[in-house]
Amino acid sequence: MILTVTLNTALDLTYRVPELVPHASHRVDEVTERPGGKGINVARVLAALGHESVVTGFAGGRTGAVLRELLAPLAPVDALVPVAGTTRRTIAVVDAATGDTTQLNEPGPQITADEWEAFLTAYEPLLREADAVALCGSLPPGVPVGAYADLVRRARTAGVPVLLDTSGEPLRRGLAARPDLIKPNADELARLTGSREPLRAARDARRRGAHAVVASLGPEGLVAVTPDGTWQATPPSPVRGNPTGAGDSAVAALLSSLVENLPWPDRLTRVVALSAATVLAPVAGEYDAGAYEELLTGVRVNALTG
Repeated sequence: MILTVTLNTALDLTYRVPELVPHASHRVDEVTERPGGKGINVARVLAALGHESVVTGFAGGRTGAVLRELLAPLAPVDALVPVAGTTRRTIAVVDAATGDTTQLNEPGPQITADEWEAFLTAYEPLLREADAVALCGSLPPGVPVGAYADLVRRARTAGVPVLLDTSGEPLRRGLAARPDLIKPNADELARLTGSREPLRAARDARRRGAHAVVASLGPEGLVAVTPDGTWQATPPSPVRGNPTGAGDSAVAALLSSLVENLPWPDRLTRVVALSAATVLAPVAGEYDAGAYEELLTGVRVNALTG
């Protein structure tokens, strides 16, 4: 079983409009509603890849109830911890004319000290059943900024490989707890290390505590710095669509290939192909299965030296 942690779950709303024009009223062509938050998206993709997944984190209020109703018929197992506050919403507005997406993210509910302790109590037994764990996304108000560092240490004590996918100070502190893998994008990596050169920044992040670093470069693929080598992986050609959730699919690809014990070049091929196939899907937490199979044969993985 693969455990995903989403402390700041969300109800994801996607609006498709013919053209997004600032300061104008818009007629929405299509609305989709999905259970969301990075770890929930990861778990849904893992399930589609054939892996058992369990989601935990917080859910509360009317929005949290809708999220859990939408999650119930899906493959991931719901182990969310109830809270008094109301789960946030995220709104993605997709411009059909350009394919661009505008994202609006609410902050999330205020988490009390007792609710945080309830989560920690639930986390420990879930860890004992997990083959790997992913710690994903932002922290809701009230959760300690060092929360991910604590969760990384608990996973390492339990002997469970842990992937950390967050940003800012939670990433900086979590890195010091020595996670097995981090997956920042180029901007997150630059803010962490102060370097805008992805390969140099990835190497710096690994020196700061990560066992391995896989840095997403968007349409240009990724760079990976690992104990077994350093690689750059690129898609066969640029893809256009909704990039929301592409990073979550990358995490799912890394987790699935980790528990399958694939060599790093095969892991990175899966990451790039699955991320690109997600851009071609209409909403986060899904990917275009046909495109994924085609992309697998075209991803280029090159070893880097120096």
